[in-house]
Amino acid sequence: MATLTTTPDSDRAPVETRSAPRPSFWTTRRRDVLTGYLFIAPQLVGVLLFVLIPVGLAIWYSLNKWNVFTGKQVFVGGDHYAALASDPQLPSVLLATVVFSGGVVVLNITLGLLIAVLLNRRFRGATFFRTLFFSPVVVSVVAWTLVWGFLLQDNGGINGLLHAIGVDGPNWLQHGDTAMLSVVVSQVVRSVGVNMVLFLAALQGVPSELYEAARIDGAGSRSIFARITLPLISPTVLLTAIITVVGALQSFAQIAVLTGGGPELSTTVLVYYVFQQAFEFNDIGYGSTLALMLLSFVMVLTLLQWQLRRKWVFHEQ
Repeated sequence: MATLTTTPDSDRAPVETRSAPRPSFWTTRRRDVLTGYLFIAPQLVGVLLFVLIPVGLAIWYSLNKWNVFTGKQVFVGGDHYAALASDPQLPSVLLATVVFSGGVVVLNITLGLLIAVLLNRRFRGATFFRTLFFSPVVVSVVAWTLVWGFLLQDNGGINGLLHAIGVDGPNWLQHGDTAMLSVVVSQVVRSVGVNMVLFLAALQGVPSELYEAARIDGAGSRSIFARITLPLISPTVLLTAIITVVGALQSFAQIAVLTGGGPELSTTVLVYYVFQQAFEFNDIGYGSTLALMLLSFVMVLTLLQWQLRRKWVFHEQ
């Protein structure tokens, strides 16, 4: 608002003065902060709806005995957690989980790195083989597993090939050892393409000058791989390790379709045991307790790998 003031000197005209304008609420900093929150809002909503709320409900269900038919809940406190120690099937389930996850992680990372090293070279048909190894990743898990179920039957395609060379194949899905091997192999063949692509991208980012300098100094292929390639791609190794471990602990469809957890408990991993307790036996409380155990395993293994990165991941301080 403008005001007029006069000076003692009557010969001078009135001087117009203006009051300072009020600062705008939407400053540049506030606009930037709002823009940032708007960008992360979808992710925050997703974490809230699909992570925090389900985990909170799982904790609540684990403290209650819930009859799904009547809808009645009875608070039992830590009874379900105490039942973990007396569950006679849980040791076998944990053993199957360790065997399955260990086999998937070791084979997936090893084969993914080996295939990536072979396909990183320039040769005719490299693009075809890259597509071939990656193509199972885009196939539906259930469809992929159903095909493997037909191949692994007693009179299926795999035993047919073995019979052609004079070998009598076993009934793969009806014996404990071969059933676990079948589930691990089917999972690895389907998912190894993801690690292959990640390793291939990392290998192509290694400067070729380092290889040339090492060869000039007389280094062999093994020394170059161990002292140059592996350290430089170690961040990708960490990423694939975390992804593969989490994926192995969450594998459900392969077990459900191929073996249904059998024979006996030989392929009943923890995530499938959660499904059995919660939805087949209708024990939502104990199933939620097992789900929280699985969540704790995933968190501990992920944090352990993350903490160990400083000892073996290149460029980490």
